[in-house]
Amino acid sequence: MSIKLALRRKLSGMALAEALVGMCVVMLILLALCAFSMFSTRSFATMFNYVDLDDDNRIAMDTISRDVRQCKYVIDCTSSRLIIRDYNDHTLGYIYDETARTLTRTNSATPAASKVILRECDRLTFWIGQRNTTIGGYGVYAAATPATAKVVNVKWLCSRTLFGRKENTESVQTARIVIRKQGA
Repeated sequence: MSIKLALRRKLSGMALAEALVGMCVVMLILLALCAFSMFSTRSFATMFNYVDLDDDNRIAMDTISRDVRQCKYVIDCTSSRLIIRDYNDHTLGYIYDETARTLTRTNSATPAASKVILRECDRLTFWIGQRNTTIGGYGVYAAATPATAKVVNVKWLCSRTLFGRKENTESVQTARIVIRKQGA
């Protein structure tokens, strides 16, 4: 009988302890896969967010640079607003709305075509200067009036939230744009 009992034990299923160990191993593997999946998804979303924000910033900077380089002169400039006379004698305006976090481009030729060119902008500053550089540096002297402005400086900081919190999707842009078609 002892041979039959030994054979029956060999052919019987796993013991409870073996089943628990096997389930723990499977659970650890599933947990590791879930953690990797969450990390990969968050990394992909963050990278997409950063690339999209950078693309929007590049387009806005290209638009501002093109308009300022081709303008005739600066009409008015404050820290949140830049008004210029373009090469067609139209008035172009760039107005920053701090509460809406947007930068809007307006054109006197087509007032209905005002367009938001920058969104999710935390800070934006315009200031005007002269072409001559400061002594011993690369800075420019501030322009006394818009009529003496030959350089427009712009700086902004944009950021986005991802999954309800700010991630590393912050983008700082600065430019010193020289007015090329200076004229009356």
